[in-house]
Amino acid sequence: MPLPFITVNNLCMDFDSTRVLNNVSFEIPEGEIIGVIGRSGAGKSVLMHLLRGIEQPPTQGSVIYHVAVCNKCDYTDVPSRVGKKCPKCGSNLIATDVDLWDEQNDGMKSRVMQRTAIMFQRTFALYGNDRVIENVLHALDDIDYPTEHAINRAADLIDQVKLSHRMMHIARDLSGGEKQRVVLARQLAKNPAMLFADEPTGTLDPETARLVHTMLTEAAKKNKMGMVVTSHFSNVIEAMADRAILLVDGQIAKIGPPVNVIRSFVRDQSNEAYTNVQGFGEKVLVARDVSKRYFSVDRGVVKAVNVVTFDVVQKEIFGIIGKSGSGKTTLSRMMAGIIEPTTGEMNVRIGDDWIDMTKPGIDQRGRAKEYIGLLHQEYDLYPHRTVLDNLTDAIGLEFPKELAKRKAINTLGMAGFTDEKSKEILNRYPGELSNGERHRVALAQVLIHEPTIVILDEPTGTMDPITKQDVKQSILHARDESEETFIVVSHDMDFVRDICDRVALMRGGKIIQIGKTADVLAILNEEERRSLA
Repeated sequence: MPLPFITVNNLCMDFDSTRVLNNVSFEIPEGEIIGVIGRSGAGKSVLMHLLRGIEQPPTQGSVIYHVAVCNKCDYTDVPSRVGKKCPKCGSNLIATDVDLWDEQNDGMKSRVMQRTAIMFQRTFALYGNDRVIENVLHALDDIDYPTEHAINRAADLIDQVKLSHRMMHIARDLSGGEKQRVVLARQLAKNPAMLFADEPTGTLDPETARLVHTMLTEAAKKNKMGMVVTSHFSNVIEAMADRAILLVDGQIAKIGPPVNVIRSFVRDQSNEAYTNVQGFGEKVLVARDVSKRYFSVDRGVVKAVNVVTFDVVQKEIFGIIGKSGSGKTTLSRMMAGIIEPTTGEMNVRIGDDWIDMTKPGIDQRGRAKEYIGLLHQEYDLYPHRTVLDNLTDAIGLEFPKELAKRKAINTLGMAGFTDEKSKEILNRYPGELSNGERHRVALAQVLIHEPTIVILDEPTGTMDPITKQDVKQSILHARDESEETFIVVSHDMDFVRDICDRVALMRGGKIIQIGKTADVLAILNEEERRSLA
C-alpha cells in the first residue's frame, strides 16, 4: 500500500456566511490519481486551491503533506524517499509532516509547493508571442535547470505531450487543446510530485479533451506523479482516476472506485456530457460565397470559381474533384493564400482566432499563410543536398544544432518512416531514394514547417500503384500522428475513394455536390468518369 502523501482533516471553508466546504477529510496516497466530481458550485475548485496552498486559508481543518526533506539543503521529496540519500548534497532524507496552512510553516510550505504544480481550465499562462519550445525553456530556467542540457530536456517534454509537430509554433497561434498540452509540458518541467488539474478540459471539444486526458494520465505514470483532477463530467473521472470523490454541497457524499462514485453521481444528476461526441474536431476553414473572376482578352470575364460555400474541420481529409477547368486549382490557391478571392469570405482558424484570407497584411492573410502547407504535384527536392539538409537549412529553417536532427527524424516519422529508416536516410541524397520515399520526404518538408492545414495538389500524379499506396499511408499516418488537416485536389478517383472523408465535386467553377466520398462519387456523370479515370 503506497504511503499517504496528503492528509486532509475536517476541512471547512466559509465565504461570508456561506459554507462551501464542510468537514472534508480524506487521504491521498503517493502516486494516486484521485478525481473530484460534482456539479458546479459543489466546492471542487475551493478544495483544489486549499490542497495546493493558494489564495486564503481554510476556516478550519488542516492539509498535511508527509514528505522527505534534507536539512542541509532545500531538497524535498515524497515520503517513500525517507532514509535515502539527498540527490543534491548526499545527506539523509528525513520524514517531516508539513501543515500547509500553519503560519509557522511558511518556509516548509514554499518547499512543498515547489514540488506541486497546477493547471486551470481557462488560464493557459503561456508566453503568447514565444514559440512552444521557448515556453518550455522558460519553465526550465525558472527551476535553474542546467543550461547545457535545457534544449534536449525541453524537446523531451514536448515529445511527451505529443507536440513535436508544433515545437516551433508561436504559442498564441495554437488551439486550446494544444495550449493546454504546452501548459502540461511547462508543469512537468518542474518535476512535480503532485499535479492539480482543475477542470483542465472543460472548454475543449470531446475529441481534444480525450487527448489531453490521455496526456495527463500518461504523464502521471511516466513521472510517478500523483494527481488531483476535478470535473463535473463523469467520463473524465472514469477515464483518468484511480479513486474518486463525489462532492455535494461542500461535503463528501461518496468516496471509492470511480465506477461506484459515478453511479451515485449520474443517478441523481443530469449529466449530459456523459456520452462522448464522436467525430472530428472543430472547423478550421470556412468559405462563404467565394468567387474568383479573371479578365481574358479572348473570353472576357472568366468565372474560375463562382460563388462556392463549404467548410473543413480539423483532422479531416477533404477532397476537391472535377475535370480540368472546373476551378479546383484556383480554389486551392485561394485557400493557400496565394491569390485573393474577388468576392466572398474565406476564413481560417489560427489558434483561437479566425483570420480573414481576403485581407492582406501580417495580422491577416500573412499570419494564416504561415500555417498552411502546400505540396505541388511537381515538388522538387534539392538534389545535391542530403535529406537532413532538405528538411532544415535548405528551406530556410533555423534550428539549434542539437534540435535539427531530432526534428528531422520526428517529422520523417510523421510522414510514415520508421525511426530506423529515418536515421538511415538522413545523410542520403534524393537520387538515392525510391519514388515513394522521395514523396514522403517532400511531405516531411511541408510538415516540418508545422502547418495546421496541408493542401496536396494532385499528390499521386502518374505514380505507379505501389508508390500511390506509400503516399496514401504517409498521409493517413501524418493525420493520425500530427493532427493535420488535409485538403486533396485530385483526378485520381481511386485515391480519393481510399483516403478522403468528404469530397466536393466542382463543375464550371461551382460546387455542385458535397458530402461523404462514396455518395459524391456515385453521382459523377459519364463525361466526368472518363475525364477523371
